[in-house]
Amino acid sequence: MESYGFTPSYLTKNGDPWFPVMGEIHYSRYPSEYWKESLCKMKAGGIDVVSTYVIWIHHEEIESEQDFSGNRNLRAFVETCAECGLSLMLRIGPWSHGEVRNGGFPDWLLKKNFHVRTNDSGYFTATGKFYRMIFSQVEGLLFQDSNNDREHGPIIGVQIENEFGHCGGLSGEEGEEHMRTLAVLARDAGFIVPLYTATGWGGAVTGGLLPVMGGYCEAPWDQRLTEIEPSGNYIFTHERNDHNIGSDYGFGRGITFDLAKFPYLTAELGGGLQVTRHRRPVATAGDIGAMSLVKLGSGVNLLGYYMYHGGTNPEGKLTTLQETKESGSVNDLPELSYDFRAPIREYGQLSPTYRELKLLALFLRDFGSDLCRMKADIPPDNPQFPADKTGLRHSFRHNGSSGYLFVNNYQRGRKQEPHPDTVFKIDIAFASRGNEPVRVAFPLVDVIDRDYFFLPFNMAVGNAILETALVTPLCVLRKEKPVYVFYTAFAHAERLLAEGQVESLYCFRNGKKPDDAEVRTLSRREALDAWKVGEELIIERGDLLVEGSDVSVLTRKSGPEVSVKQIADELTADKISVRRYVLSVPEWDAEDCFLTIEYEGDTACLYEIKQSGERGKLIADNFYLGPGFPWDIGLKRFGPHKPHEFLLEIEPVSRETPLFLEEWPSFENGTVCRVVKVSSEIQIRCSRTPSKNA
Repeated sequence: MESYGFTPSYLTKNGDPWFPVMGEIHYSRYPSEYWKESLCKMKAGGIDVVSTYVIWIHHEEIESEQDFSGNRNLRAFVETCAECGLSLMLRIGPWSHGEVRNGGFPDWLLKKNFHVRTNDSGYFTATGKFYRMIFSQVEGLLFQDSNNDREHGPIIGVQIENEFGHCGGLSGEEGEEHMRTLAVLARDAGFIVPLYTATGWGGAVTGGLLPVMGGYCEAPWDQRLTEIEPSGNYIFTHERNDHNIGSDYGFGRGITFDLAKFPYLTAELGGGLQVTRHRRPVATAGDIGAMSLVKLGSGVNLLGYYMYHGGTNPEGKLTTLQETKESGSVNDLPELSYDFRAPIREYGQLSPTYRELKLLALFLRDFGSDLCRMKADIPPDNPQFPADKTGLRHSFRHNGSSGYLFVNNYQRGRKQEPHPDTVFKIDIAFASRGNEPVRVAFPLVDVIDRDYFFLPFNMAVGNAILETALVTPLCVLRKEKPVYVFYTAFAHAERLLAEGQVESLYCFRNGKKPDDAEVRTLSRREALDAWKVGEELIIERGDLLVEGSDVSVLTRKSGPEVSVKQIADELTADKISVRRYVLSVPEWDAEDCFLTIEYEGDTACLYEIKQSGERGKLIADNFYLGPGFPWDIGLKRFGPHKPHEFLLEIEPVSRETPLFLEEWPSFENGTVCRVVKVSSEIQIRCSRTPSKNA
């Protein structure tokens, strides 16, 4: 019978070590008609477990008026996860943060005669009622539940609260008591699941629940308008804490739980960054990929991404639902957009980060169970500070006989010194050789700035032993004769492959290659375009969509020409406060049509146009990120296969705007507010047969 649990070192599934990849999507921030498509994209990217917040204000904005309809239909979302073969971690709060108004609390709750996030009995009564409301929607869908279609329900765990004792709430024993009480309330409501988690960074209390950690490559919530310190998430370390998460509430303190009792798990590795009005750093695929690799090399045994899928805030009945200064936060967020520059973005587009993380996820699906048993061995001469530009960051994970070398020469926003003619070596007491110390030494390599990679040593490949390699394992195709797929993960190896020196990438023990398995070598570009479908490998530049036995490819090509007409500006004291354009998109016939707006300004808003020609409903918004980052808007949710007409409004930006941008536009007379270019692309779906590229 299937089971889930954990040891002090790793999660377990059916009693065996289990290394899942988890990705966050908020069902109430994405159109329900596209949930299945998005969940299939997540699964194709290597996601095993979906995580999602149940955001109180999205479901009970008006007291006693529950709304689980449409995009808020939690039960339908959970059932769709089950249909897609994905497990679910339900984050039930009651406080979620999530860049939501009041951290997810309805306004009416804050007007009660008790203080929220305290041990007040009135607050616990309200929370218990909220938990029961959630449970009524998912009853019969917990892991312990079975029906005619499945042996188990998809919900394998719940997260209690969020950042409690760090971002608000209580600390010390009062905080621990609070978390224990919430866990009891959750169980009393009906949430009997294998795993109960709590966020553990920044001094948060966990109440004895399974702690999950986080890490972001930057901090758009930081109140400074300058470049901030380089992130410590690019340093190999046994430190699990990210002191900068939630630093808008105060810089983080230490760990409150016993590290020896719990595995190193993450639930909030930033899959991107949600920018704020005052601070807009851009997370790239390399930023997220290098950070993820460092976490692996530091001993993490769950990669959990927040967000993995972007979205759009729902419309409120009484107020807008984003985090704002007006509602008590120190940050202003877009009213609608929760794009996060995530692997899957606001309109379902796959970003370069998606492919970057797919490299790790495919590896973990086939090799993660073994990796779970390997502890992190970080050499003492490793750089200790992220500002160190000269030291070469590396670590090993091994089980006493085999393992992996992890190398990172990447620091977001900094240039690292190259390391030519480097030999990586480690002395290990090999269990298979009577604990005799044996030195593992890799061939000489050049490591350049922005390289990050991991390499195997003493890895079983069929009936042979790969002593060292300059290539990285991607996956295994378990056919009649297994195929071990590797790729060149860094510049030195790429050069050897390009020169045809494939043999020099592998060093098998005694020169003996496997005769019961095949080895296939891909370039890094091919690996980024690799998709594992069953036991076949497809190399495809387009976006693969796997829905059951149906495999299709989504590609883009030029769409209809967009008409752009500038209309009257809005002026304040003879200065432009808003510049307006009418955008007309002709009828299109495709899977989707993406409107790409290149503009320069502070913010931009897209509105419907009423029949009278007046401004209608706000349907999309955007905070400017700097040159080279256009605004991409998917139109199918606004009505497919028909012409569209929108009103675009842009607010100006100047050097005096209280704003951090990594790159500023060129200014004319100290300010800029204009459309640079508007274009469109249509997305085409074509059927694909996996065996064509096996």
